[in-house]
Amino acid sequence: MANSRPIPKKLRHWRRNFLIFLSILGPGIITANVDNDAGGIYTYSVAGAKFGLTLLWTLIPITVALIVVQEMVARMGAVTGKGLADLIREEYGFRTTFILMAFLIIADFGNTVTEFAGLASGMSVFHVTRYIAVPLGALLVWTLVVKGTYRSVEKVFLVACVFYIAYPISCFLAHPDWGQAVLSTVKPTFQFNAPYLYMFVGVVGTTIAPWMQFYLQSAVVEKGIKLRDYVYSRWDVIVGCIFTDVVAFFIIVACAATLYVSGHRHIKDAGDAAIALRPLAGHLASALFAFGLCNASIFSACILPLATAYYVCEGLGLESGIDKRFHEAPTFYYLYTGLIVLGGLVVIALKESDQVPIILLSQVVNGILLPFVLIFMLRLCNREDLMGSYRNTRAFNVIAWATSVLMIGLTLLLAVSSFFPGGVPS
Repeated sequence: MANSRPIPKKLRHWRRNFLIFLSILGPGIITANVDNDAGGIYTYSVAGAKFGLTLLWTLIPITVALIVVQEMVARMGAVTGKGLADLIREEYGFRTTFILMAFLIIADFGNTVTEFAGLASGMSVFHVTRYIAVPLGALLVWTLVVKGTYRSVEKVFLVACVFYIAYPISCFLAHPDWGQAVLSTVKPTFQFNAPYLYMFVGVVGTTIAPWMQFYLQSAVVEKGIKLRDYVYSRWDVIVGCIFTDVVAFFIIVACAATLYVSGHRHIKDAGDAAIALRPLAGHLASALFAFGLCNASIFSACILPLATAYYVCEGLGLESGIDKRFHEAPTFYYLYTGLIVLGGLVVIALKESDQVPIILLSQVVNGILLPFVLIFMLRLCNREDLMGSYRNTRAFNVIAWATSVLMIGLTLLLAVSSFFPGGVPS
């Protein structure tokens, strides 16, 4: 029997690195993809329906901003082995942390309501009432986290990320002008009018939410990612940020190629966008769009309460983590359960119009909190005694501060503009 040829050294090295990357993969991709939740899908749908392809260029600076901010918290998690709320409590005191946590709970409760509302909207396309869809969805997300381990839950979350492929497929079924879409992505087209500016703020300002930074750093710590493996964790963040904004690209293009072209430019939610696609791109495209919305809503309804439970317990110095059992981390699980139950009940019990004030309040609180969270992050990431040689470089600080100032301004504008009657001005 002839001897098999030895595997070249470079190929062995590449294969080893790739296998390590797969073992590290998870926190960055999961956190970034939750950014495409029910609210994000609706925002991108409206952007495509009302303005066609003209807002696609914003996805490039959005991706850069997301990478810069997410990389910092992932790096802090790997270097310190502590969550962001832990570090804020240790460096800035219990009172500051407690106030921050209280506001974050309010914001994330509203965000959780938004996700269950998105699930109800998506399932309505399949003629399933919210009185069935929301309780079953709530039970599913509660069981997944409470009964699972970090490793098993992360695998489910990664599978949920794969299902975002529904949006590229529905986009291809819409038969857009790909040349024009690519050109609109690389060539900025800015319009100086109120509706466009409002939508611009909405698309860019919803990119970075306070909960994302806490969840990502906590996930890096709970997964046990060490400093020696941080280069792979950085790629996890980069791949996740690029993937989530590629999905956003396809959502905008799909709605631009159908709703904008046909003149159907007013949609009340993401489920309405899916229904409107049916006569324009076919039943399959409509069903895939609605399926993507349901998947994103359930996915986000898992992560948002989980992020809240993580950072509140870390901030208060209490036990937290999916690998802990209920009796080992009761506050962690009671908080997670409470947010799911209350969020689901609001969507079941209240009319859509009555849910709006809660959702608007969460956006306002997000806008108020974002400056504090980003400033805390930047100050911590520049501490030599905390980060050592892994603190921010001067060049990185310039990019990070510029990104932070821009995101703070846009998010605050979005929060304030949420109170305009009728939503997007026309």
